[in-house]
Amino acid sequence: MSYLLNPLQLGSLTLVNRLVMPPMATAKAEPDGKVSPAILNYYKEKSAGGYLSLIIIEHSFIQPIGKASENQLSIADDSVVEGLKELAEVIHRNGAKTVMQINHAGSAAAEEIIGTTPVGPSAIKNPRKGGVPRQLTREEIGEIVAAFAAAARRVKAAGFDGVEIHSAHGYFLNQFFSPLTNRRTDEYGGDVLGRIRIHLQVIEAVRAAVGEEFPILLRLGASDFAEGGTTLEDSQIAAREFEKAGVNIIDISGGFSGYSIPGNNEQGYFAPLSMAVKKVVSIPVILTGGITEAQAAERLLAEGKADLIGVGRAVLQDSQWAKKAVESLRS
Repeated sequence: MSYLLNPLQLGSLTLVNRLVMPPMATAKAEPDGKVSPAILNYYKEKSAGGYLSLIIIEHSFIQPIGKASENQLSIADDSVVEGLKELAEVIHRNGAKTVMQINHAGSAAAEEIIGTTPVGPSAIKNPRKGGVPRQLTREEIGEIVAAFAAAARRVKAAGFDGVEIHSAHGYFLNQFFSPLTNRRTDEYGGDVLGRIRIHLQVIEAVRAAVGEEFPILLRLGASDFAEGGTTLEDSQIAAREFEKAGVNIIDISGGFSGYSIPGNNEQGYFAPLSMAVKKVVSIPVILTGGITEAQAAERLLAEGKADLIGVGRAVLQDSQWAKKAVESLRS
């Protein structure tokens, strides 16, 4: 029996196998962030045949001040919903399920793109991007929490199968989670529970916006791989709280290290993180990181390192990768 070809039932969401296409920025959206023909063609090609059970759409900005790069997808206002409906339909017609990732860049934003000083938990230089943000007030934090909820409501209105909250790769929520960038002395700083207070508020607001049945994923940068940064133990505490708060799937990646680990190229290099998180939660965990062979994905599942496998760059380079992987395991 193949672990990779095993279906997964998660509430109302049925996944035909354990293969996931993780979010990867394409910079193919229109300049205003709306869905473009290039985006539609890209996801149509990647989802063809339904060999990938779940496609997670690249990070989309929830507020103009949280825009990470040119031609990034927007989920920041209601005018984008019509185009996104088309995107969800293109993927559904190919037989795959699809979730949209919502994000705020925080201090990873660039002034020349957003037209103002970026914001963050503390006025501390972003270790990945280099900019020094303006520290947010409590009131502004509340406004960003509300923007996450409004974005999730739009994702649901556009017909997606779930929403993923982005807290990895040194972006906004990751900046609150990491002691490298969160030096606040109020209730949003300090220990892990203080640093994830905003996450729990976002999860609660998103859940209220989408209802009880709509799947919520959270992408967690489970370690910064840097002195003084987030640790595996922090992530275990956080993951337990996220599950209690109503997250349905945890998607593991890196923190300020981004989507890689310096000096580690083995397939499934985030496996120690996903396995540690899997030990403390009962919800499914997604593992990504340098996986290029179906047999490696199969082995990682068999060893209990994760419940779902994300294959990014291999699918980016070869749209037939998932088809070949599935057929090789069926034969």
